[in-house]
Amino acid sequence: MFFRLKQPTAEGYSPLFFLSALGSGGLSISFFMYLMFWMPHQGSPIPAFSHMADVFQGSSLWLQITAVIAMVGIIGFAINYFRMLLWNLSSYQAFRQTDAFQSLKNSNAETQLMAIPLTLSMGVNVLFILAAVFVPGLWGIKEWLFPFALLAFGAIGVQAFRIYLDFFSRAMTEGGFDCSKNNNLSQILPAFAFAMIGVGFAASAAMSDLPVTVIIGMIGAIFFTVTALVLALIKLVLGFRAMFEHGAAVEGLPTLLVMIPVLTIVGITLMRLSHGAHVLVDVHTGSPFFWLTAFIAMQGMFAILGLSVKKRTNYFGRFVHGSNRSPSSFALICPGVAGFVLLNFWINKGLVPVLPAEVLSKFDLAYFVLYLPLIYLQYKTIRLYSLLNRKVLGVHPDNGSFDARTAS
Repeated sequence: MFFRLKQPTAEGYSPLFFLSALGSGGLSISFFMYLMFWMPHQGSPIPAFSHMADVFQGSSLWLQITAVIAMVGIIGFAINYFRMLLWNLSSYQAFRQTDAFQSLKNSNAETQLMAIPLTLSMGVNVLFILAAVFVPGLWGIKEWLFPFALLAFGAIGVQAFRIYLDFFSRAMTEGGFDCSKNNNLSQILPAFAFAMIGVGFAASAAMSDLPVTVIIGMIGAIFFTVTALVLALIKLVLGFRAMFEHGAAVEGLPTLLVMIPVLTIVGITLMRLSHGAHVLVDVHTGSPFFWLTAFIAMQGMFAILGLSVKKRTNYFGRFVHGSNRSPSSFALICPGVAGFVLLNFWINKGLVPVLPAEVLSKFDLAYFVLYLPLIYLQYKTIRLYSLLNRKVLGVHPDNGSFDARTAS
């Protein structure tokens, strides 16, 4: 996880390196899922410091060991997230002064800048989890914290729109968008960013008991999520059209899986909005089993399609295990994290409540059997994350000076 970073030349930097920080933040949250669904936290939508203290005072040994592993994972990947974020912010400031930045601003690749608000949004989520789990008594003043969270996501949302509207207005008024080079799904990155901002707003809507906070969170969540879905639909059509016409760009193949994290984020947003509705109108919206299953099915479809193309082009042999290096390969981390997170919700909020206890109940043998592929997916994602970081950004004898412009 931790490795010695090398500094790319200012000209050779890519905003897609922010995805390394994003991946670490996502892995931190993936360990939080064990606390969320395995640790008792009655009376609270998420486990807080007091609940973790109760676990270590009166729970079974296996649950305590799980809690320790999860907490170490949360802290470790959170530290690495902030380390990678600071490295990227420093590198990006130098990159802004180069001709390469101006070239990027006048090309299809300008949307890569949306990786910045996407990663910053993840940081707010990571900070929220760290505060809730590790700061004593903080959850007791949660209603004072939510306005700051809403302001943070609002500021990031403004930044995201400013970045995207620069690209959108240029393309609409001047043209120049090269459809022949749109033969991947990288243009869905803005939708990914807006969806992440939306799910952040939804967190306050789900966890606050104040109607004003809930309604502001819901409005923000709905606005950014609808924006994300509209953009994703448009960019899916354009991207697949270009791929069918010109063939998929090999270096951009990781983007074929980008809809997996988008679907996870939209799914969690819907869950949170449902919780928020309980505060406003005291109406329960029923089991999420059907639409969670539909989202899992759509993720499976994108995974099958994307992985089949990668296999045919030997992407993993070339860009993961081979000598080729590309900043876009960091997009492979998000689908693994997203799949793990949404499957946690599917099992615990979808399957367990609707199946009879004699078929499936929490912590029985069938429950843990269902978790085996999830744990394996998380393990493989962590290994992939470590491999890519050391290969693309780490300092070791096989790595020369990395230039994102010439990487292949």
